[in-house]
Amino acid sequence: MGLDGPWPEAPVVYAVYPRSFNDTTGSGVGDLNGITERLDHIASLGVDAIWICPFYVSPLADGGYDVADHRAVAERHGTLDDFDRLVAAAHALGLRVIVDQVFNHTSTDHEWFQAAVDGDAEKAECYVWRDPKPDGTPPNNWISQFGPPAWTWNHRRQQYYHHQFLSCQPNLNLRHPLVQQMYRQTMEFWRDRGVDGFRLDVVTAYLFHPDMPDNPPARPVVLSKVTGPNYNPYSYQDHVYDLLPGDGAAYTGRIRDWAGPDAWIVGESNTGNNSIEISKSFTEPGRLDACYTTDPMEVARDPVALADLLRALDGRWCAPWWFSNHDQPRHLSALGDGSDACAKFYATLLAVLPGAAILWQGEELGLPQPHLTREEVTDPLDLLYWPDGPGREGPRVPIPWQAEAPGFGFTAGTPWLPMRWNRDRAADMQDADPESVLHHYRRAMAFRQRTRLAAPDAVTVDASSTVLALRIAKGEERWQGVFNFATDESLPVPTRQGTSPDLACGWDGRRLQPWGAAVWSERGDADA
Repeated sequence: MGLDGPWPEAPVVYAVYPRSFNDTTGSGVGDLNGITERLDHIASLGVDAIWICPFYVSPLADGGYDVADHRAVAERHGTLDDFDRLVAAAHALGLRVIVDQVFNHTSTDHEWFQAAVDGDAEKAECYVWRDPKPDGTPPNNWISQFGPPAWTWNHRRQQYYHHQFLSCQPNLNLRHPLVQQMYRQTMEFWRDRGVDGFRLDVVTAYLFHPDMPDNPPARPVVLSKVTGPNYNPYSYQDHVYDLLPGDGAAYTGRIRDWAGPDAWIVGESNTGNNSIEISKSFTEPGRLDACYTTDPMEVARDPVALADLLRALDGRWCAPWWFSNHDQPRHLSALGDGSDACAKFYATLLAVLPGAAILWQGEELGLPQPHLTREEVTDPLDLLYWPDGPGREGPRVPIPWQAEAPGFGFTAGTPWLPMRWNRDRAADMQDADPESVLHHYRRAMAFRQRTRLAAPDAVTVDASSTVLALRIAKGEERWQGVFNFATDESLPVPTRQGTSPDLACGWDGRRLQPWGAAVWSERGDADA
């Protein structure tokens, strides 16, 4: 089984996209041995666990989240023996291992779906097939989360099948006993190989109303959640029938039973309505340990909205903090100005926010969102709305390890996405510079681990349009954190005479510069 001892109360998890992390074969595609080779780098950050994005057999129509075999390693990434060595090496460094579980759907290449198309009645029941309306149109008005209709016609069955994402990702019927048995056995398979926990892809999308009525038009409160240009027609509906969070929350109790009481399980919430309430319901006792939402990425440029989010959580720190991931553009560009100061600012913020935190590979190097041409992009969602897509391919551009090496030390071959990094972003350059973003991440995460402020007894928050102030109680200690979100104005901050903040960036002794932050223990009167 997994690493001995209980999980930390509020772990820091480092997310790895195997395809883009480190290539040991010269194929231009990262592999499991590449992760093992770079585990020392991950451990140096002071994180508690690694989350390995899908490395399973997949045609890669959706970056590996279209799984054709949930218990087999794709040849491009290595073998099960490679995976076992990775787990053993991680555990030797004190790192726990989390793997993705994509329960909502499979690839159309999955043997079960192929059997269903060939007429296997039992396997057909494991998916969501429906007859057309009398006029031949789809069974209802549901829209996939990428925007096109959520139904695709199969001429051999003369039925439509449902998919919440791409048409090559047919939805499974998670209420079917055979599907549940398959997933229970899958989780047991990976636990037997030493896996310590699971990340559940789109956990709030698992279940739907069995009668499948039409969704109504979106209410104003739903439309108000849409930020920026509204390109996706999915947002025009109120998803009251194709997403059932209440039913789905209870379903995660089954997943807890399958995974075991000592596994750490984090779900991805893909519904923006009542997101915090949903996260709380999915993490009630006997369910998930955490359920992350898109809120941190959406509000982390606005101190007032960030304060409101902290108040909404109200001591139930069940929604992990993150600013970038495999589905979102890198936050250094999306939320900030691309500067080292901005990168250090968000690292400092992650060090004290209450609850678990997820770091996306490369953010510790201060990597910005790369520019890719249409010809270079392979992501289906980016291409669907080109040039206005979400930018999902950018954060998957491979990691620069060595400034002067071919392929930045990521590969001896041609990387699967072009690498046009500035050489000062490479890990070896930053490792040699004590003032680099990389070293600041190490300091920030070491502070977080040492103080365990992310598992506080109490938090109070104040905010203005440019400043966030936190007061944190942990045991007998009282801490204060001040964060200057302004990009052109410094901020005076009173501190105790003769003392410096315990963790800071952009601090000159009296004032916080733009993108400056300071955290200190209140062990005496402040020097005004």
